[in-house]
Amino acid sequence: MIEVKHAIKSFDGNTVLKDVSTIFETGKTNLIIGQSGSGKTVLMKSVVGIHRIDSGEILYDGRNITSMKRKELNALRREIGMLFQGSALFDSMSVLENVKFPLDMFTEMTEEEKIERAKFCLQRVELSHALDLSPAEISGGMQKRAAIARAIVLNPKYLFCDEPNSGLDPKTSLLIDQLIQDITHEFNITTIVNTHDMNSVMEIGENIVFISKGEKAWQGTKDEIFDTGCEPLEDFIFASNLYKEIKKAHKFFQDKESSTKQK
Repeated sequence: MIEVKHAIKSFDGNTVLKDVSTIFETGKTNLIIGQSGSGKTVLMKSVVGIHRIDSGEILYDGRNITSMKRKELNALRREIGMLFQGSALFDSMSVLENVKFPLDMFTEMTEEEKIERAKFCLQRVELSHALDLSPAEISGGMQKRAAIARAIVLNPKYLFCDEPNSGLDPKTSLLIDQLIQDITHEFNITTIVNTHDMNSVMEIGENIVFISKGEKAWQGTKDEIFDTGCEPLEDFIFASNLYKEIKKAHKFFQDKESSTKQK
């Protein structure tokens, strides 16, 4: 579990995070959503430790990263997996070498052990057939799966995903969402996904934090998101006509269920 307590972060006198408090739960896909410029990316980078907050606390299972020294932070970062927006695979390495890279950097495993672990992670994301290929030889969706394998190769307690569906078609995006959620449940990881993709919200939003103008405006699940009473959130969700129709259908079935119960 990761707890954020009264986080405030400013840049050049402009307060971007305004007293944000929230909890990201273990074993669930936790989503941070919000419009561009809302502060959601700053929140995620602050939780990871890329930005130092001005005041407040960020607790990783009770450990406060805001008071950690460099050595403690480096140790914590070995418990963190990162899935970057552009996959960030090394073009000069094979898929297997990319996944093995964190093991080369941060472990004292034998070469045989590292290869075995990397192959296991690639098997988990269904890329066993692509071990010797370069990133340029595989599709964008396969690159994303390889990046997920690399993110989990150190068996992290915490997984951060920055716009994981960026540049992917809807079908592939759905597969990536499901893979992230499956891995989260399977390995009991605290997963935080920074996204603006409403399809992801409705598919895997087990714990959703909505940031608006630097503040936490709402928090809940995908099943609660249509009845929040939060005007900025509704403006964000229903910018798409598709989700306006979904809301109408949601209300229709709610009214029908209520009518049935009254009878």
